[in-house]
Amino acid sequence: MNENQDKGLHKSVINWYPGHMAKTKKQIKEDINIIDVVVEILDARIPISSQNPDIKELVKNKKRIILLNKSDLADKEENNKWIKYFKQNGIPAILTNANNGIGIKELINKIEDLMKEELEKQALKGRVGKSVRAIILGIPNVGKSSLINKITNKKSAQVGNKPGVTKQKQWIKLSNKIDLLDTPGILWPKFESQEVALNLSYIGTIKDENLEITEIVYNLLKVLKDNYMVNLLNRYKFTIEEYENQCYITEDKIISLLELIAKKRGCIKQGNVLDIEKICGIILEEFRNGKIGNITLEKCNMI
Repeated sequence: MNENQDKGLHKSVINWYPGHMAKTKKQIKEDINIIDVVVEILDARIPISSQNPDIKELVKNKKRIILLNKSDLADKEENNKWIKYFKQNGIPAILTNANNGIGIKELINKIEDLMKEELEKQALKGRVGKSVRAIILGIPNVGKSSLINKITNKKSAQVGNKPGVTKQKQWIKLSNKIDLLDTPGILWPKFESQEVALNLSYIGTIKDENLEITEIVYNLLKVLKDNYMVNLLNRYKFTIEEYENQCYITEDKIISLLELIAKKRGCIKQGNVLDIEKICGIILEEFRNGKIGNITLEKCNMI
């Protein structure tokens, strides 16, 4: 990596709030009036950063359930800690995996449990057979559409590994007793910190074309080096000794790590120059797909 590339790392500001998201927020604000239960879907790898702060304001005093989706990609020990954390804060949380349907049955049971007392009151007034209305909210690319498709056993919602795939709201029959309103994913106008922005970039919530990929991966490797170095050693087949030797060549330890991984993967351009952009793309994709291992970027003891 040359000096100019090095100087350009971890310096730009990430922000992203397309106009259609303001429109979606307005629509959700109107829809919430007819909703009984709010289901918020988060990415289990970044449970705090993937929480839209606007949702708390929108849902007010509605009953809430948290879904920690993509739990199969996250650190299992951390998953359990986050479940306890949300429970201690008065919100039931469920581990879900949109690919195999884990957590869907538990979600249905939890909604029915939360509404049991209310439905019994309605029955005493002669209002029998009233459906529970739930809404599912979440930021782009947390797997909401994939989860909806698993619930309905068909491709009712568009799915892709890109943010902003769901374009409009739709009602889905979750069970005989529950109707679920699906909505497009929304971000919020301004990120609280660059750490939040980076976390959202790592999981693909912010479109890659709006990012400087070398900067994103540089910062991702910082976190992985400090918390999941063994995963990097196993995935990219290098030793600590090789890494330390590389550090003698390149003073910046993260750049040393990036260059070593590039060599191991054969990302070399004409003239024996390392193809940093290519290896950054590989690392980011392999993190998102879980090939580097089960990783949670936000530890429960960090808050």
